[in-house]
Amino acid sequence: MTNTAETQNCCGLKREDFQTTIDGKKTDLFILRNSDGNEVAITNYGGALVALMVPDKNGVKANVIQGHDNIQDVINSPEPYLSTLIGRFGNRIAKGRFTLHGKEYFVPVNNGPNALHGGKRGFNARVWDPEVMNDHTLVLHYVAAYGEEGYSGELKTTVVYTWTDDNELVIDYLACTNKKTIINLTHHAFFSLTGIANPTPTIDSLVCEINADYYLPIDNTSIPTGEIRFVAGTPFDFRTPKEVGRDINADDEQIKNGAGYDHCYVLNKKEEGELSFAARIKEPVSGRTMEVFTTEPGVQLYTDNWADGYKGQNGATFPRRSGICFECQHFPDSPNHPYFPSVVLNQGEQYKQKTIYRFGVEK
Repeated sequence: MTNTAETQNCCGLKREDFQTTIDGKKTDLFILRNSDGNEVAITNYGGALVALMVPDKNGVKANVIQGHDNIQDVINSPEPYLSTLIGRFGNRIAKGRFTLHGKEYFVPVNNGPNALHGGKRGFNARVWDPEVMNDHTLVLHYVAAYGEEGYSGELKTTVVYTWTDDNELVIDYLACTNKKTIINLTHHAFFSLTGIANPTPTIDSLVCEINADYYLPIDNTSIPTGEIRFVAGTPFDFRTPKEVGRDINADDEQIKNGAGYDHCYVLNKKEEGELSFAARIKEPVSGRTMEVFTTEPGVQLYTDNWADGYKGQNGATFPRRSGICFECQHFPDSPNHPYFPSVVLNQGEQYKQKTIYRFGVEK
């Protein structure tokens, strides 16, 4: 672990640019480095990834994560979920309401008529307590108070970032509560395998594979209709690798509802909770690849449909569809769909999940 100003980081970010105090808690920059010198940079404000430096087929390193190069831009980002942790409940809850143990709960509506990503001030906008384990591992802790953003139960959450010598970013999530609650944690990393630039190139030419026979159709407010639909014969079929841009503008009701891809896939699993292959992308020019593995039942594919060219790290800009997200999670609006996998966490139980993003090259 390196978070000293003296060390020259290949990501070009400076620790002092991420240091401030918010509500009495200090923010900072933490850099994980593996044996090949590849780096992951994280701030404890929202657990945001601000750099992920990996080589292309010629060994040239670039930052493949969208983020900001100072704490004020992270806090005030036009994209508040730019490569951050998400909680207490990732994705949408219809009309911001759900019923738990016979009581109706209301969480703040912040996305059209719905609650998105935990409410108006979710885990993305909180200062987490950092614990530096070693050069490869950063642990973040956050305690969400009872009633925070309208949720029941105090929730103690731990997220462990591990950056391996195999260029795997492993994210482990652990949580427990003192009263029955709902939980759906994820990470909203925006990946740009070309490397961020001014402007960052479109993701249209990425070759994508998703290990899912089914996906969840949505209404025009992005809430699942309740149907679990077969991908065959639709723009959502990525079982055989294809370019992201091939069907992204298809004359299709679901594509229009999401303004592109913004849908949850039902991952193919042999057993519930197994760590298994979810998705893979390849950037054909650089040769960079990324594989996604998760214990979660779903992955939200989001193709950065609303970006407008806003500014990121070191002069980069992020136009529409310049990033791609694979948000491993339980299904959107699960509390209001009894037959979706349960998102209820009871007192005495431990919430546990793992997601791995593995980077490589293919010549």
